[in-house]
Amino acid sequence: MKSLIASNNKHKPEQYLSLEEGRTLVRLARQAIVNYLKDQTTIRPTNITEKLGRKSGVFVTLNRTSPRELRGCIGFPYPETPLANATIKAAIYAATEDPRFPQVSQPEFNTGITIEVTVLTPPRVLDEQDRAKLPDLIEVGRHGLIIEGHGTSGLLLPQVATEWNWDSTEFLTNCCLKANLPPDSWLLEGTTVKVYEGEIFEEVEPAGEVRKKTGG
Repeated sequence: MKSLIASNNKHKPEQYLSLEEGRTLVRLARQAIVNYLKDQTTIRPTNITEKLGRKSGVFVTLNRTSPRELRGCIGFPYPETPLANATIKAAIYAATEDPRFPQVSQPEFNTGITIEVTVLTPPRVLDEQDRAKLPDLIEVGRHGLIIEGHGTSGLLLPQVATEWNWDSTEFLTNCCLKANLPPDSWLLEGTTVKVYEGEIFEEVEPAGEVRKKTGG
């Protein structure tokens, strides 16, 4: 995932969008990609709610439907851009600039790709002197990870640990690998571990119903 990179109720991130707001973001992401693939124009959000106008981190994930597999994922981990605008930009980048994949084609996008939008809470540093205890501070299915240090960084969304059935230690290890660091770097001084939460909204089928996805 390219990076242009606490709640009272543990299952509700601070942003806490309604399902209708989530639908709006997913539909904005789809329309943004459709327009950009057609004539390289960028849409602008209109008539959005106050929450969708707040600055927020967001990632847009594209998944092939058959077989289900990743087709692109790009986003912004920090709240620097209004959410609706950030979603539009991340969607276009996910379809056209993910270095792991060729650009999505119009026919492929229209019939074979679903969209997933993950809205992020602001990342916070896990401040624990005994670094061996860091796994105890991470809740799989709730937290995403950012690991920074030694001139590099890596990010994994909350749903990744659930999809791969990782425990919190494996999650930390794989985030280090994502950052091109040795797998045990989270134990070392000079490495910063951050967590955030994500609200996930996904299409059931291409351009179809949108539902809220639980982290597991």
